[in-house]
Amino acid sequence: MAVGIFDSGLGGLTVLDAVTKRLPEVPFVYFGDNAHTPYGVRDADDIYNLTTKAVSRLWDEGCDLVILACNTASAAALRRMQESWIPSDKRVLGVFVPLIEALTERKWGDNSPPREVAVKHVALFATPATVASRAFQRELAFRAIGVDVEAQACGGVVDAIEEGDMILADALVRSHVDALKRKMPNPEAAILGCTHYPIMEDVFQEALGPEVTVYSQASLVAASLADYLERHPKMIGSGTESKFLTTGKPEKVSAGATRFLRRKIAFEQA
Repeated sequence: MAVGIFDSGLGGLTVLDAVTKRLPEVPFVYFGDNAHTPYGVRDADDIYNLTTKAVSRLWDEGCDLVILACNTASAAALRRMQESWIPSDKRVLGVFVPLIEALTERKWGDNSPPREVAVKHVALFATPATVASRAFQRELAFRAIGVDVEAQACGGVVDAIEEGDMILADALVRSHVDALKRKMPNPEAAILGCTHYPIMEDVFQEALGPEVTVYSQASLVAASLADYLERHPKMIGSGTESKFLTTGKPEKVSAGATRFLRRKIAFEQA
């Protein structure tokens, strides 16, 4: 009855941590493609090929439902996967859905015409590939009108977090927030559009100011997954144990993950 969680590196562990607390009875298999991280600087075809390979591996582990806890993969690969690759007995869900649900205060199944929402000025912080895809803006436009989205490509932040250089990550976040605010001086809300970024949520909030509502994905994804599994219990696969898989060096990735979550994590070779 396992559920798969995929990320290009360690960032998806923020989602894993939240969903395991929300759904302690469900085994989760985490797959980190650490050998190829970061995805945010790759082209769309490369991201698609790496993502489909990882998802296939999670299906082999008995995970009929896979969460792409990677905004870059969700933005650059998911639609193409859903249109031509995913078989009818499997599901792959992205992480934009809960964000847009929260921002527009409407459920994903609500197919009524787009309408005005309370928030008018939104800052989106994401990887270069996610920003280039414009996937967030496209999905938002299906559900809301009159929302101005200013996107900031946050180069270097994922690399700094993966390497454990939090001083550099702090400096980069503040630099990217400054760049965003030069384009949009007074955002009302900020989307942390990468699952690595919740680690830096306090820095984003401090740099943006207390008047900006910061939407971080981990807790939103956990609530959305719990709701989805309640409505689709048959999508829990045949896997029975939790595990951590990586395409990188297990010892190095385990050390980084342990530092990341502040508890012992042991990865196996994928």
